[in-house]
Amino acid sequence: MSAIGELSTMTRRKGPMTKEEKKANGRDNKAAYIFLLPWLVGLVVITVGPMLMSLYLSFTDYNLLQPPEWVGLDNFVRMFGDARLHNSLRVTFTYVLVGVPLQLAVALLIALVLDKGLRGLPFYRSIFYLPSLLGGSVAVAILWKQIFGTTGLVNQVLAMIGIEGPGWISDPNTALGSIILLHVWTFGSPMIIFLAGLRQIPNMYYEAAKVDGATTIQQFWRITLPMLSPIIFFNLVLQIIGSFQSFTQAFIVSGGNGGPSDSTMFFTLYLYQKGFGQFDMGYASAMAWFLLVIIGVFTAINFIASKYWVFYDD
Repeated sequence: MSAIGELSTMTRRKGPMTKEEKKANGRDNKAAYIFLLPWLVGLVVITVGPMLMSLYLSFTDYNLLQPPEWVGLDNFVRMFGDARLHNSLRVTFTYVLVGVPLQLAVALLIALVLDKGLRGLPFYRSIFYLPSLLGGSVAVAILWKQIFGTTGLVNQVLAMIGIEGPGWISDPNTALGSIILLHVWTFGSPMIIFLAGLRQIPNMYYEAAKVDGATTIQQFWRITLPMLSPIIFFNLVLQIIGSFQSFTQAFIVSGGNGGPSDSTMFFTLYLYQKGFGQFDMGYASAMAWFLLVIIGVFTAINFIASKYWVFYDD
């Protein structure tokens, strides 16, 4: 009781701190700063410093070999007349606007199935999550290239039923689709988040709906989706940001050239070609900041639109 009384007295006491209290707070602050120092150094050296340097280079003509030459807004003006950049934006937008909804739909469907109390749930949850860990790796991209090649596994299966499949990754009409399919396959991460959200929905809502005669589909539309809308919004924002930054899959599948016929030329891949292929680092830096603006605009749109479809259980 004395300890509680002393604590309450300390919390109620007002006025200047004593010298001993100031020294104790100073020691605590120093210890905190010491522990934070590695992170602060990493933030400045690895993140903030390169970002500021990139911003400066975006206004220069820089080829890595000669000192940067200030050109003002020329790099940004060049983007308006760059046909390959416009094509890379079209490819990237298609990848994001098609791949992200499909991935989230598959992730939610699998989460709904696993939420039914499947035996061996931890095993299936781990198996379904595994593609998210490997989907962005070089090894999986190479495997995907082999599976959808002219003589790959997909065409071998089609040949068994008398269908001659195309070269999926060598045909401009199907190359991007094969990469979108790879993106959809990596549904594990949003699935785990959806599953956690489903477990937080009170069962009494479903019991009340059953008493009122609601069907399973009605329960899904009237209970599950509204209650899960904050989780859907969270996954949507994360997956859109990640999809705009996708690079490895297109680089490996296309051999680094965005082919065939620039059908897999992602914006990030074109940025890489400009910066590290043609050593046009100033233009590449401007492209990087343009991509940041695009991601920021999409994120802002999502937050503004969320007021009309995201519901919180207050």
